[in-house]
Amino acid sequence: MTVAVSPVRLDADTLLEYAHDLAGLLTDIVRGGASLGFLADLDRTAAAAWWRGLAPAVGEGQLAVWAARDAERITGTVSLAFTDKPNGRHRAEIAKLMVHPSARGKGLARALLSAAEEAAADAGVTLLVLDTETGSPAEALYEKAGWTRAGTIPDYATDPAGTLHPTTLFYKRFGKRLGETPPTSQ
Repeated sequence: MTVAVSPVRLDADTLLEYAHDLAGLLTDIVRGGASLGFLADLDRTAAAAWWRGLAPAVGEGQLAVWAARDAERITGTVSLAFTDKPNGRHRAEIAKLMVHPSARGKGLARALLSAAEEAAADAGVTLLVLDTETGSPAEALYEKAGWTRAGTIPDYATDPAGTLHPTTLFYKRFGKRLGETPPTSQ
């Protein structure tokens, strides 16, 4: 399946411009039951404020955000969080990978993930990490994309309804070129 529109990396100003549309995606996904750190009562105003609050980190280069849209709405997004710790600049975290239900099954999640992975590799990152709700469809996506399951933490977070669920941790290692596996440290 082909993705109609490629993800675009947002600068801080564009993130602010898209905050309301990104809020619509976030509230739709949370209402659909996805565990993204928010509860079911998340409204669009609060969601837009959350997105606007990310603009400084985007402007400072600590966070990268991609979005894809069709003619009607933003259909997907993903973020890449870089660490500011001196001993961890080789790693980054994939966060908030979301695809609107109407856009699922068309390769958009994989395209978003690939955009973030490529940007990480271009930035010299050699280790990516992420977490996702155990048992979610996202687990299959990450495994197919070459991610390694590191383990599961019980009762890690609640779903939007407030029920505790475990989370599965994943990681992906690569060299300076995406897909190149670095030698293992002894």
